[in-house]
Amino acid sequence: MTADDVRRFESCIGTGGVALFPADTVYGLAADPESAPAVERLYAIKGRPPARPAAVMFFSLERALRALPELGERTGAALERLLPGPVTVVIPNPARRYPLASGPAPERLGVRVPALAGPLAPLRAVERPVLQSSANPSGGADARRLEAVDPALRAAVDAELDGGELPGVPSTVVDLSAYERRGDYAVLREGALGLERLAQVLGSRG
Repeated sequence: MTADDVRRFESCIGTGGVALFPADTVYGLAADPESAPAVERLYAIKGRPPARPAAVMFFSLERALRALPELGERTGAALERLLPGPVTVVIPNPARRYPLASGPAPERLGVRVPALAGPLAPLRAVERPVLQSSANPSGGADARRLEAVDPALRAAVDAELDGGELPGVPSTVVDLSAYERRGDYAVLREGALGLERLAQVLGSRG
């Protein structure tokens, strides 16, 4: 992957397109999280129900923290320990930021910051956040190689980036909505970040 690939990706997102790209887990789809037509199109490409929430991905932790100044101290510290990494964190969203990503629960927001190394390292330069979801028909298998992405889905996107073979295990999803108050968290989906490691980082669940 090159700087030109990154510019092409950013141009696609910036002009309302939907891009197919590699993350640190599986291949995903990306769109401008503040463009309703782009988000609607991403959902339509996947066949994903519009009410289901998605995550907003930032390509550096610093950009994520700047974009979410309302984060409590305890929750922010948890994000600094967990991210970048193969985890989606669901956090309180009192300012209702990125409402197109939150579905029927705008008071919460899913956030991803992937760990980008090796061939994926150029993606760290992406400045804008994206709404992202896995690059598969809704409910279908995750793709670890570009060639494994559903052909109809590939034909529907505006740009695609090849990051080679990925680990192939989707992110762990952890709900930190109550973490600020009680130090409690809930695992909504087991995935690439093991539960033992999660407990080491966040402590025992309340």
